[in-house]
Amino acid sequence: MKKILAVDVGGSKVKLLASGETEPRNVASGPKLTPVKMVDKVRKEARGWRYDAVSIGVPAMAGPGGLLAEPGNLGPGWVGFDFAAAFDCPVRIANDAAMQALGSYDGGRMLFLGFGTGLGSALIADHAIIPLELGDLPFHEATFSEMLGREGLEKQGKKAWRKLVVATIPALQKAFLADYVVVGGGHAKHLIKKLPAGVRVGNNLNAFRGGFRLWGIGEVQTLHGEGIAPKAPRRPARSNANGDWRIL
Repeated sequence: MKKILAVDVGGSKVKLLASGETEPRNVASGPKLTPVKMVDKVRKEARGWRYDAVSIGVPAMAGPGGLLAEPGNLGPGWVGFDFAAAFDCPVRIANDAAMQALGSYDGGRMLFLGFGTGLGSALIADHAIIPLELGDLPFHEATFSEMLGREGLEKQGKKAWRKLVVATIPALQKAFLADYVVVGGGHAKHLIKKLPAGVRVGNNLNAFRGGFRLWGIGEVQTLHGEGIAPKAPRRPARSNANGDWRIL
C-alpha cells in the first residue's frame, strides 16, 4: 500500500496529513499563496513523514488533467503548474469539495454541499466523482454562493441563513436524485441543530480520507485530529478495477 500525503488547500490554512499518521499539520495560506510557496511550505511541514504520492484539494475547477482555473482567493500560477516535479513524486489534483466529498462517501448516490466562502459542491455516483459549480447558479437575484456562502450568512444573520439553507437542500437533493446529502465547510456547524431527513453534517477532516481514496486506498483509521474519529461507512467505498476513482 502506498503512503499518501493529502493536502487540503484553503483560503486561510493549508492542512496536511500523511496516511498512517494521526495528527494533521497546517501552514498559513492567503491571497499571496502561489503553488511554489505552497509546495515549499508543505514539504517543510511534512518533514519526518514518509509518503510515495500526494493528493491536493484546491478551491478551483479541476479535471482529470489538473486545474482548469485559478483559485479566486489565492495567488496566481496554479493552472499548468507541475506539482509532480515540485514534490518529486506522483501527484493527483482535485477540487477541494470533490476531495472532501470522496472522503464523506458511504456508497450509493451522494450530493456534497460545502458551505464556506461560497458554495462548494460535488456528486458521487457509480464510482465517479462529478465536481459541480452550483455556486454560480442564479438564486434570488444573486447566486447560490452569494446567498448561501459567507456573504449571505453575514447579511441575513444566522437564523435566516439557516432557514434558507435548510429549505434549499431538499430541492437540490431531489434535482440530483441523491440518496443522501452531506454538508461540510466552515459554516456547516451552524446547521447541526436542524437538518432535513437524509442530510448529515460531515467532518472537514474527511478531506484527508478523500485524498487517500484518490489512490485507491480505502479506510485509513488515522483521522483522530481534534478528538474526532471518522465513522465507518454503511457500505464500503470502493474504487474501480484499476484502484482509481474517476473524476469527470
